[in-house]
Amino acid sequence: MTTIRRLGAGPRWSDVVVHAGVARWVEVAADSALDAAGQVRQVLEQIDATLADLGATRERLLQITIYLADLADAPTLNRLWDAWVVPGQAPSRACVQAGLSGTLKVEMIVLAAVS
Repeated sequence: MTTIRRLGAGPRWSDVVVHAGVARWVEVAADSALDAAGQVRQVLEQIDATLADLGATRERLLQITIYLADLADAPTLNRLWDAWVVPGQAPSRACVQAGLSGTLKVEMIVLAAVS
């Protein structure tokens, strides 16, 4: 049986769950007062930080599901995404509109290959 590792485990969720060489986690902006561009930048930076904590890099990203509170923010997301993603190493991606809590503009579910 493969071990399941939970990082930052709390009563309602774990910050990161690692199983069978795949890390799974969710990122929302730490500062939800930022505009959409600021929140997207912050979430991408937080993904980088979590990858570093896991000993991985963007090249190890497998899939990211993106939830936007307003699809009108998709062009801003795409501009920042295109500058952030490693050319030729983009993960699979889906982007949908969703009702997000409070003033959140973006939420991302991340899967990455880790050792």
